[in-house]
Amino acid sequence: NTLLTHAFGNYRDLLRQVTLSPVMGDYLDHVNNDPAAPNENYARELLQLFSVGTCELNADGSLKGGRCNATYDNDRVRAYAYALTGWTYPAGGASPWDCWPRGTNCQFYSGDMVALPAAFHNSEARTLLSGVQLPAGHNAAQALEAVLDSLMAHPNTAPFIGRQLIQHLVSSNPSPAYVQRVAQAFNTGRFGGFGSGQRGDMKATIAAILLDAEARGDSPLRTAGRLREPAQLFTGVLRALNGRTDGDALGWWWGDTLQQHVFRPPSVFNFYPPDYPVAGTALVGPAFGIHNANTALQRVNFVQYLTFWDGSAPSSDVPNALGTRVDLSAFLADADQPEVLVDRLSRLALGAPLPAAARTAVVNAVGAFTSANSGASNVRRYRVQQAAYLIFSSPQYQIAR
Repeated sequence: NTLLTHAFGNYRDLLRQVTLSPVMGDYLDHVNNDPAAPNENYARELLQLFSVGTCELNADGSLKGGRCNATYDNDRVRAYAYALTGWTYPAGGASPWDCWPRGTNCQFYSGDMVALPAAFHNSEARTLLSGVQLPAGHNAAQALEAVLDSLMAHPNTAPFIGRQLIQHLVSSNPSPAYVQRVAQAFNTGRFGGFGSGQRGDMKATIAAILLDAEARGDSPLRTAGRLREPAQLFTGVLRALNGRTDGDALGWWWGDTLQQHVFRPPSVFNFYPPDYPVAGTALVGPAFGIHNANTALQRVNFVQYLTFWDGSAPSSDVPNALGTRVDLSAFLADADQPEVLVDRLSRLALGAPLPAAARTAVVNAVGAFTSANSGASNVRRYRVQQAAYLIFSSPQYQIAR
């Protein structure tokens, strides 16, 4: 919900909101942190994963000097941990054993974390990244602003965040020039008519990603594109085929089967690393980190579950249950013409017809259903099911280009 709310705002505001999230505070141990010996978990991940990364970068995302020079050391991590002390849960929590430490709020997730009295915040002078200095005597709110200043001003933030956004939205292997163009939009807060002109503007950054020539080319290179992660496979097929879901089947069932149970990543590093190598190539493919022979077959089974198995009925254990099903009735009118049906579904799935050889194979497989072998009342439905099944489980759909 936080990411949804701030998707088109400013990255600084997103970082602030993540930092003040009581869920994050609990998960990474910086809520009610000890001002004398703070837990470093959140400070470390704030630097490593959410802002600057571990190696100094050029504006195009390449390693500065051609090797990994550390962006920060452990002393800097500790400086950030001290700076982020002094925050507790929002009011509203209760415990039969009282809140601990005394004077803080009990565990409660509704709202943002709130600042504690001065005694709970370490107010000693600190040196942060980007030349930002925290003078002695500061309070928790002032320290948070200084932390955000240091991260937003750092030259790594734009290419580090920009490259990972490109990987999730367009291509796993963007060129350095593409990364640099996106980093420039992040830093200037402008791309064409998009953006406020403030550093970190997400509208400008996302527009730069999606409208770049490398993203919009009609003839993408063989290295372009990305493997759709399971969550995008789930939602993409359902949307394209007029489906609906209450999400139940996409969690414990298909989510676990495809190793991406949404909202339940195995660690703070998420489901897979951004630099996961594609075997036998010099490329990276982040989503291939959870892709193997078993999950490849399960992707096909998922599409079959929706098209031929009729999905899942509503469960009595789920409030306002809808189940998970698609509605193929809108395509029945084209079932008498396999070529028309296949092209229609291909354009819906891929934005273009299938390549010639694949198109011919799918058209033949769809046309193989006839009144003679399927019954006059069933043939149209079988043809639509077959076309949808083959197109949405095809390599052309699995790799978004």
